[in-house]
Amino acid sequence: MLMHKTAIGIIGASGYSGVEATHILAGHPRVELRLVTSDKWQGETVARKLGIAGPTGELRYAPLDKSAELARECEVVFLATPAESSLHLVPGLLAAGVRVIDLSGSFRMRDVATYPAFYNFTHSAPELLEQAAYGLPELFRERIPGARLVANPGCYATACALSVAPLLKAGLLDEGSLIFDAASGTTGAGRKGSEDMSFSEVDEDFRAYRVLRHQHTPEIAQTLALSAGRTVPLTFTAHLLPLKRGILVTAYARLRSGATAAEARAALEGAYASQPFVTVLESPDAVGLKAVVGTNRCMVGLGVDTSGYDPGRVVVTAAIDNLVKGAAGQAVQNLNLIMGWEETSGLSTLRGFYP
Repeated sequence: MLMHKTAIGIIGASGYSGVEATHILAGHPRVELRLVTSDKWQGETVARKLGIAGPTGELRYAPLDKSAELARECEVVFLATPAESSLHLVPGLLAAGVRVIDLSGSFRMRDVATYPAFYNFTHSAPELLEQAAYGLPELFRERIPGARLVANPGCYATACALSVAPLLKAGLLDEGSLIFDAASGTTGAGRKGSEDMSFSEVDEDFRAYRVLRHQHTPEIAQTLALSAGRTVPLTFTAHLLPLKRGILVTAYARLRSGATAAEARAALEGAYASQPFVTVLESPDAVGLKAVVGTNRCMVGLGVDTSGYDPGRVVVTAAIDNLVKGAAGQAVQNLNLIMGWEETSGLSTLRGFYP
């Protein structure tokens, strides 16, 4: 018996996240990719631009201004568009009965005041913010199945939250500030040309950017507050790596009085024991990018100070691919959950590359 395939569309399919989603969905056994849109690649075939064979390769990129009309043929649409574009498209798509997985930041935050401050626009559909399921399955799985609108998390927010949320939920960290040092490959900045992102500027360099004003900071704070049941003070600093892909986060916290390293490790391992895409390693030193780039996996490692120089200090490292678990792969994971499919479908064969 032939399996029914669900019609899926990708709006904004020529950006890095859209390209990654196209590759993953082309190999998904439950999916028929029916629509890809891009002004830049309008009229071109997927085979010519991405080298994908078969029915997906025969698709031609439609113009963005036809997106809302053509998307009505799809059951689910991925929005790999800028936040303001997603905000414009989502109400109409939902009204037409199309489910939406939004890879932008336009529906991640519950507080409308966050958008002018961090995204530079006023939210025009605040009534949809409560309806949007925040699509970080390992932490908020219960709201995702059957959702009509999924707000796919940001890449930095995914890595930061997965590093420490189980420790906060278990009440093992004190109420002082958490510090996150995070470093990402250049694809995290999107597929736009600028002097700062050119090869000559990035190669052999390493620098922080958007210090104390990064747009993922309120998202991280919201996610950790939901996990902890309280406001969590934090400092988040993003850095640019001279690599194409991958995020490595180092989180610094302090155990609450009386908590032990064994309890902290048990909390992480217990939280992720049944999660197919998160692995807890033996130490923070064991976490690296090569094991996760190209996959939907997240690697986490925890250490607690035993040297006596900073008693109670907890250091957690986490690594993901910013375009897969940090974007398109997590969107496919959410697709599987909203449709009631096997969570790993289309994702279990993704692999990293050695060397």
